[in-house]
Formats: sequence, C-alpha cells, structure tokens
Amino acid sequence: MTWLITGGAGYIGAHVVRAMRAAGERVVVVDDLTSGVTERLPADVPLVRGSVLDRELVARALAEHAVTGVVHLAARKQVAESVAQPIRYYEENVHGLAVLLDAAVAADVRAFVFSSSAAVYGMPDVDLVTEATPCQPMNPYGETKLAGEWLVRAAGATHGLATACLRYFNVAGAADPELADTGVSNIIPMFFDRIASGRAPLVFGDDYPTPDGTCVRDYVHVADLADAHLAAARWLTGLTAPRDLTVNIGTGRGVSVREMAELVAEVTDHPGPIAEVAPRRPGDPARVVASAERIATELGWSARYDVREMVESAWLGWRHHQSTLR
Repeated sequence: MTWLITGGAGYIGAHVVRAMRAAGERVVVVDDLTSGVTERLPADVPLVRGSVLDRELVARALAEHAVTGVVHLAARKQVAESVAQPIRYYEENVHGLAVLLDAAVAADVRAFVFSSSAAVYGMPDVDLVTEATPCQPMNPYGETKLAGEWLVRAAGATHGLATACLRYFNVAGAADPELADTGVSNIIPMFFDRIASGRAPLVFGDDYPTPDGTCVRDYVHVADLADAHLAAARWLTGLTAPRDLTVNIGTGRGVSVREMAELVAEVTDHPGPIAEVAPRRPGDPARVVASAERIATELGWSARYDVREMVESAWLGWRHHQSTLR
C-alpha cells in the first residue's frame, strides 16, 4: 500500500512517517508547512506542499502516488486559539477533512486513519476515560475533533471505507532529537522554555481535588503514538470487510502537573523553585487519564516508554533545536 500522511512534516506526523517507513510502508506527505519542517522528513519521501483545503492538489497527490490509504493528522490544535478563532478551526479541521474525504472516496482509497483527541471528552468525571465515556467537548478544538469523527464514520459507512479514529491523550518526547516538538504550546516544552529563561515552570492552579492539588494527565510518548498509527493502518488493511474502530491512545497512568514539573527540574538540573503557581485556566479538568484496554485488545498495542523517558528525550530534542538557532 501507499499511504498519504497529511501533516507529515509536523512533530507527530514526522514520527508517524518514520514508523511507517521503518515497517516497509510506502508514504507520501501533504503539508502546508505552517508548523511542519521539511528537514524532519527523509529525503526520499515525496512532499506535496499545500493544504487539504485544496481539493485539486489533494486529488493530484492521491492519483500521482497511487495512494490506497490515508493517515490524516493535519489540523489546528491549540485550545485557546480555537476559542478566539472558532470559524478558522471549523474551516481547517472540519471542512478540510471533508475535502480530503471527498477526494479520497473519488480516488477509491480503502482505508482512513483519523487523528482525534481526548479533547472530545471535555471534563469527564471518571477515574479512567473509556471510549464509552460521553463526549462533551468544552472548546471549538474538541468540537472539531468530535465532528471529524462523525464525518469519518459516516463517510466510511456510506462509501465502504475502513476507518479508525485515534483519540490520543497528552503527547510528549521524541524518538530522535531532530524530530522534537519545537513549539511551546505543550506542557514539557513550556517548562523547558521557562527554565531556560531562569524562571520556574508555571503551574495553573494548585487547588484541584487531586492528591497534590494540580491537574492529573495521561502522557504518551510520541514514538508509542506513531506505533499506534502504524498498528491501526495495518489493522485496516488486514480487514476482509470495512469496519470502523475508535480507540484511546494513552498509558492508563496519571501524572500530576506538579510531578511533571519536579521531573523536568530533575532532568534539566534546574536549581530554582520547582514551580510557580498561577490561577486556574478556565475549562481545565482536574483529571483526564485514559483506559487503554480497547486498543490493547483490538490492535495489540501498549505503551513502551515511561514519563522519565519522555522528558529525557524531549530535553535532548529541545537542546538540539536551541543549538540550531544560535
């Protein structure tokens, strides 16, 4: 098979490209490079520069590379930005998906992997979030991911596509320093950025109903996440008839924000205060931890890396990126 990977030059996308290539799959990337980096891609992986909103470009890429499966990662993903720019988020995340699906159906693509998010659950009041936990997204970003799932399943049922929706939790780490997360919207790079400027990691709220008062989250290594995409792609291609699958991607283990700040301080040898506490952010749930039972049963996948390995690999990647800026 040949897989089209949208957003394949991004932080997560580049890891998915590497994992699928290492497993012998043929891949081609579509990326508009607003956050993607061409250097993350192997030199022999075709890159089509453009947006999934451009149907002609997508259709041409599907045809020229004889694509038979799609892994769709391209999306806007910042919660605060989605609140400020909801129309933009629906345009890029939902309409862009509709354009891609329409082109994929016309090209007789048979398998479609959609990268969703734990944001579809909103603020679940449960110890472990299962796939049956009600979806009540709290912001436009989460809404677009849930709407995307509905659209993917509907298109699959109507047009005979085998589909998988992957709801992943907090992604961290790097399989290679060159593939590291270079943004500062995720918690670990945010902590690194604070420490590099001589400040303590910023913790939003310490009065939650959790053991240490800070939010608890489930962190999954990006290399494990990439392997989950590969497992889903292989599962879809092995089916004798189209099916749909929705699974969480997490570890089932919760880590508090304060615990993460302490670990980051330890790994980076930060001598200052462990954390600076700021007021709560609106809409932050106290605890969101995945149940990963279904993906283990259906795909035989489980996380291999622990939180320390995530932080240590992310730190190597962050320092590598900083060295390239000098």
